[in-house]
Amino acid sequence: MKSRLTQLCNAMIGVGLSLGLATSAGAAQSLQDVMKARGLTEKDLLAAAKTYTPTGGRDEYLAFSSGGQSGQIFVYGIPSMRILKYIGVFTPEPWQGYGFDDESKAVLAEGRIDGKDILYGDTHHPALSEENGDYDGKYLFINDKANPRIAVIDLRDFETKQIVVNPFFKSEHGGTFVTPNTEYVMEATQYAAPYADDFVPLSKFNEVYRGGLAYWKFDKKEGRIKPEQSFVFELPPYSQDLSDAGKGPSYGWGFTNSFCTERYVGGIERGRPPFEAGCSQKDTDFLHITNWKKAAELVKAGKVKKQKGMYLIPIKQAVKEGLLYLIPEPKSPHGVDVTPDGTKIIVSGKLDTHVSVFSFKKIMDAIQHKKFVGRDPYGIPILSMKDTLHTQVALGLGPLHTQMDAKPCIAYTSLYVDSQIAKWDYCKGKVLDKVNIHYNVGHLMAMEGDTAHPDGKYLVSLNKLAIDRFNPVGPLHPQNHQLIDISGDKMQLLYDMPVPLGEPHYVVAIKADKLKPEIRYRSGWNSRANSRSKWRTRAGREKIVRNGNHIDVYGTVIRSHITPEIIEAKVGDTVSLHLTNLERAEDETHGFALRGQNVNLSIEPGKTVSATFKADKAGVFPYYCTEFCSALHLEMQGYLLVAPKNYQAAGVSMSEGQTYTKADYEKQVKTNLETQAVIDSVVAFITSRNYKDFKPVVALVEDATDQLGFADEAKKKAEEYAKKGDYHNATLWAGQWWQYQVKTADLGLRAKTYLEEHGAKVVK
Repeated sequence: MKSRLTQLCNAMIGVGLSLGLATSAGAAQSLQDVMKARGLTEKDLLAAAKTYTPTGGRDEYLAFSSGGQSGQIFVYGIPSMRILKYIGVFTPEPWQGYGFDDESKAVLAEGRIDGKDILYGDTHHPALSEENGDYDGKYLFINDKANPRIAVIDLRDFETKQIVVNPFFKSEHGGTFVTPNTEYVMEATQYAAPYADDFVPLSKFNEVYRGGLAYWKFDKKEGRIKPEQSFVFELPPYSQDLSDAGKGPSYGWGFTNSFCTERYVGGIERGRPPFEAGCSQKDTDFLHITNWKKAAELVKAGKVKKQKGMYLIPIKQAVKEGLLYLIPEPKSPHGVDVTPDGTKIIVSGKLDTHVSVFSFKKIMDAIQHKKFVGRDPYGIPILSMKDTLHTQVALGLGPLHTQMDAKPCIAYTSLYVDSQIAKWDYCKGKVLDKVNIHYNVGHLMAMEGDTAHPDGKYLVSLNKLAIDRFNPVGPLHPQNHQLIDISGDKMQLLYDMPVPLGEPHYVVAIKADKLKPEIRYRSGWNSRANSRSKWRTRAGREKIVRNGNHIDVYGTVIRSHITPEIIEAKVGDTVSLHLTNLERAEDETHGFALRGQNVNLSIEPGKTVSATFKADKAGVFPYYCTEFCSALHLEMQGYLLVAPKNYQAAGVSMSEGQTYTKADYEKQVKTNLETQAVIDSVVAFITSRNYKDFKPVVALVEDATDQLGFADEAKKKAEEYAKKGDYHNATLWAGQWWQYQVKTADLGLRAKTYLEEHGAKVVK
């Protein structure tokens, strides 16, 4: 009689053959037939070929996009445009258990404002950590415009590790931007407000309301922002916007644009014209220039005072120390971008057709010779726009944001009103090409396009409107990320990607090979703290500990059971679940959902997570694994039994659903021995190859070895019960022995397939 494992394998082979035949029949259509049936052109096919990523293929770049009002980040590949992951940042994200386990709740709690949990965010500008002006693939930063906060995401596991709240700002937009070695993360205010938390009437807007620019100190070794080492520039009550840090010759300087330098305060309800009228009267606004390197030296020397846990540099001190200057710039600008060589600063004004290219050398010459054309109402020196310009180029209506190409002097700027992307030469001041997009582009992003060494090849247009591009899904439409080929002289639109969450404001893209994410955690790992969890539990050491009315459950999860399978509590108890994933193989994640307690966990290999809740109602609460992890996934279950306070258990034994005999035991043992033969053959194949040269296979082998060890333990228990003549429990333990064997075989076959596909060599 064939074993159940053999029958299962044969069934899978049969399904594969039938699918293969069906595929062959469907493939009989010619390419011309498909083109005709779908109305495709050769241009369509060329665009498709440039984005197509075959089964098992990987993208050359990974893009990290703000999720807008979702408060999250999402990750997709380029050129395939396949969405790979959402990252929970400022809002709970159930798939990852973010905001549901105790560890991630602690991160979200860092973002409290005035003691309130803020469970939404408006993410805008992601930024990757840098080394010498180039992405290093280690950390990602993102801001929350609605509630001035900055989050740190560790790219070893793509998890949010820290949230900091700006104690001075009431809103912001221009964050996050990093200095060339990630010494600091820049964050600028948007709408001016008092630094104090008290009420201040708008009649005192000019005197008390303020803008600002924060330089958050970042410790790359710890992967944490250090608020106590960070400083803030007090700025006038203009609406500061985006920033960029200088590089090369402009290293040590920061550039931040602004709008509404009219300092107009609206009030339609008071009979005054709206903000948009008063904030767009002047022909120019101000580019702020800050000397962060010298400011950091003053902070270190103790020459700057601390307030609210950070250092605050007042306007007067900044002016006196030569830290702050202004240059007129085209009205209502949005983008400010430093060129890769650090010699020029490009500014786009939404209400001007021109893009302005400033020369850093000319800026420094004007500062050195104190060639000012005046001072603003707060005493800040103003440099001449004419004296500091390299060139101005008329690109079109609504220039917004600029990114750089790998080719020298080549840049791309989004034209919001024209719904176009312009390609132009910022050295010669010449327009080279334009392409239409759909519709109303905001930001755009080229591959590593804001680094010292851009990569070129592709550009993504981040369009605010989709209108007619996709199937209608109600009044709320997706937005549209469009992929553009920029490798040739002329740009080519390749792909439309609907974005179904929030308003993705900005994106950064990095070469995928710069990222080195972990495939599993060290055993018993607290991923949010990047340290071993004090609640970690090893196999065989699971326990339930009661301390008064508090119950700590030290549990484990592994294919295909949760230990413990039964948790008993009484009404009024506080229950803390601590679950460790014992798996070692890549992608063997387990979930945990418990009815009625708002407990939903994601437990990746090696990870320990906790969830604490109060058992405030008597009842039966099933729990189970939410990730389809094995053939017996549905059997991966358990019960939380919450008894009334005065409940006394009756002395009644458990009744079995079915009783097993000696014949059942012997039949199961025969199956197990046949399965072991399959395992032995797979082991022989793996060990005869250079499997230790393949990191994923080593992890699979380690996991399989663990599973086989569990199988041996179950085998011994089965044999002990058989010796006692208790064939019922002997059969059950023999079945558990077989379950571990099946998991071992599954891991072994995956390792064998990997070695075959990756050209493993036979070792002598």
